[in-house]
Amino acid sequence: MFVHQGIHTIEFCLGCISNTASYLRLWALSLAHAELSEVLWNMMFHLGLHWAGGLGYIIVFAVFAVWAVLTICILLIMEGLSAFLHALRLHWVEFNNKFYAGEGYKFEPFSFALILDGSADE
Repeated sequence: MFVHQGIHTIEFCLGCISNTASYLRLWALSLAHAELSEVLWNMMFHLGLHWAGGLGYIIVFAVFAVWAVLTICILLIMEGLSAFLHALRLHWVEFNNKFYAGEGYKFEPFSFALILDGSADE
């Protein structure tokens, strides 16, 4: 009885540490997004703000457009990858360890050939 409770206590503590690390990873990724956006902002507008007059306005507009496209593309790729990896982790680590037992029958995909042969009834 005590061993069983001890095992559950250790499992609960490890789960808490794992979940905390997962959220810390997401927090670190959001910090990376903010820093990357700031670096792109400083790099791009440093080039555009040195021009004066009407040409400067056009260059700043063009630089802003390039900055916006780069920022959105990079951040969308990073965020999409983060969401994909987090969902994959939740499926394989959380779901499979808690609920999946694998005690069913072997999966066989649907096939018209098996139905026509009559071997699908087995």
